[in-house]
Amino acid sequence: MLGIIRSQPFRTILLLLSMVMVGLGLAGAALGHEGHERHGLLAEVDGAINPVTQRFISRVIDKGEKDEAEVVIIKLDTPGGLLTSTQKITQDLLSDRVPTVVYVSPPGAHAASAGTFITAAANFAVMAPSTSIGAAAPVDSGGEDLPDTLKSKVVEAIAADIRGIAQRRGRNPDALEDTIRKSLAYDAQQAMKLNVVNFIAQDLGDLLAQIDGVTVDTASGPRTLDTAGLVLREVKMSLIERFLFFLADPNIAFLLLSLGGLGLVVELYNPGTIIPGVVGVILLLLAFVSLGNLPVNWAAAGFILLAGVLLVAEIFVAGFGILGIGAIVSFILGGLLLFDSFGAPSPTEPSSEVSLWLLGSVTGALALVGFWFVRTAAQSQREKEVPKPPSPVIGTVGVATTDLDPRGTVMVEDEVWTALTEDDIVIKTGERVKVVNADGPVLAVTFSDEGAG
Repeated sequence: MLGIIRSQPFRTILLLLSMVMVGLGLAGAALGHEGHERHGLLAEVDGAINPVTQRFISRVIDKGEKDEAEVVIIKLDTPGGLLTSTQKITQDLLSDRVPTVVYVSPPGAHAASAGTFITAAANFAVMAPSTSIGAAAPVDSGGEDLPDTLKSKVVEAIAADIRGIAQRRGRNPDALEDTIRKSLAYDAQQAMKLNVVNFIAQDLGDLLAQIDGVTVDTASGPRTLDTAGLVLREVKMSLIERFLFFLADPNIAFLLLSLGGLGLVVELYNPGTIIPGVVGVILLLLAFVSLGNLPVNWAAAGFILLAGVLLVAEIFVAGFGILGIGAIVSFILGGLLLFDSFGAPSPTEPSSEVSLWLLGSVTGALALVGFWFVRTAAQSQREKEVPKPPSPVIGTVGVATTDLDPRGTVMVEDEVWTALTEDDIVIKTGERVKVVNADGPVLAVTFSDEGAG
């Protein structure tokens, strides 16, 4: 046994195992040290506020609480977004157990509409130089002003919301309310003077220096921040979140819905092709995921799908054109109204609509495809109507190679054919037959008195 231990291979293996165990121990110690290291979390939101960004922000705040982060900083640049998503974010910010900062950055960024509510709801509202906040007046989904009566009702409701947020965070309620009632927007200097935000920060280092030692109220009680030399850990959207955020775009949703419908049309025109049908179903499912994150008018989505149904009908009717025109009209109406909500307007949503260039291009492409389908179907129908030339074997004489009673086989022009006798007569093997008709590979025969030449 002692000799085995002293052997060179065994000592080498033992040394390697020792090195691996030491390495694992050091890695575990480093991870444990990092887990308890005083740190803050940093997340960036650049784009519209929708269910995807709402879930991302909620996840970051939850992670900050779980990891006992010193502070959670959200860099924000948004044109606005869905009211329901905005309300959930503000609820998370107002009830968080970890200090939060919304930092409107980089220079040139905006906290418009939904961004105004989110910024105001954080413990610290901070702006970079050359940024803006405000302009949260309610408009319809196309960005147009509302009728006076409807606008008055909506304004009163959302003005009360932002006033409540301002009072909770000690900000200027009148100035924030004016972003709704008067559609005002403020640059960084104006916002700081009006107490809409706490201060201006040149960068993250400047921000951390300004909040160091400040005491804030959280849901878990007062917290005095210690941010000198704080390490910031960036939290990014997961791959799935980034994919869903990419889908949450009006033009992407419209394109997926259109191409998915076209795939099903191709499959219905040529059943058994499989690939167009499978791709079409996948694209339609992705379209519904996309539409689920947008303020969609489902009646308009129905118009787009109806256009596909009318196109299929036009292909099978082959040639009248009325159904095809109806498909184009239905498709255009669906595209124009897809994000035109007939419900209560949102004060936080930016204008959401399908690009007219995209709508025109897709409509033209689908019209050309539909025309090609109709033309192909019409040509196919005409080809079916052309009488087939008579078979060259009609009138020739052959010999029965089996009994025909009434079906059997015959030899005609040195080839064996399946044959049926006329009037179900019986012809014995070896008797001469004459071909009187042909249906593909099946011949109709009768007795022949001609010579078998």
